[in-house]
Amino acid sequence: MMRALLLRKGISRTLHLPSSTISSSFRSLAAPTTAFSSSLLDLISSPLPRPASVDGRCHSLGSLWSVIQHRGFKVHGSDVRVGNIIERKERIYQVTKVDHSHEGRGKATIKVELRDVESGNKVTQRLATDESVDRVFVQEKAYIFMCRDRDAKILLMDPDSYEQLEVPEELFGKAAMYLQDDMKVMVQLFNDTPLSASVPKRVTCVVKEAQPPMKGIAATPKEKKAVLDNGMTLKVPPHVVVGDVVVINTEDDSYIERAKG
Repeated sequence: MMRALLLRKGISRTLHLPSSTISSSFRSLAAPTTAFSSSLLDLISSPLPRPASVDGRCHSLGSLWSVIQHRGFKVHGSDVRVGNIIERKERIYQVTKVDHSHEGRGKATIKVELRDVESGNKVTQRLATDESVDRVFVQEKAYIFMCRDRDAKILLMDPDSYEQLEVPEELFGKAAMYLQDDMKVMVQLFNDTPLSASVPKRVTCVVKEAQPPMKGIAATPKEKKAVLDNGMTLKVPPHVVVGDVVVINTEDDSYIERAKG
């Protein structure tokens, strides 16, 4: 503190000196502060401690993401959604199911099913709609789908490092039926542990079964059933035929359009 004060006073005096003496005066003032400046630079460049992880230990920050991943925020119970990662009683949970209910004249509550990230155990709890809940940020990383085995395991590859990651098929939920070779998927991770995974919102599939268009009928139905190459059955317009490549909305399993080109 004293050296910093002397430096400021020296600079102030230097401003009133002739230009010929400014350079030499400033050099003489800066010399004693070399050690101080070096210490300050060392302090700035040294890694910051990362908040304690789930196991209670503290680590150095490896990247900016290390800070973001452990920074959470408060939300109301009414804002909790499926897929959110929350912290309760020093445990990290993933929300797997949400059920809103209102019991008589009492407060509205939310019944949530939670999966313990560390143990995998599931618990059911009730949250008040105005209750404060600690939500935790997670990392989202892109992978390439490679294949699945008979044990319901999905093999993914990091497109940058080419490292492989094996995850259970259940991480994709019902969207696992849309997985295709070389498809880009997103995996949500917490402390390098995969929590959930998702496919693109729009994917293309081939129609394997569909009733042919009916000719000579005055009242043509607006929709008909079709079976896709992934085994899924959905409703499509009457002009869609076997062999057509169609675009599907994976969020609600609905037909969007015939693929162009």
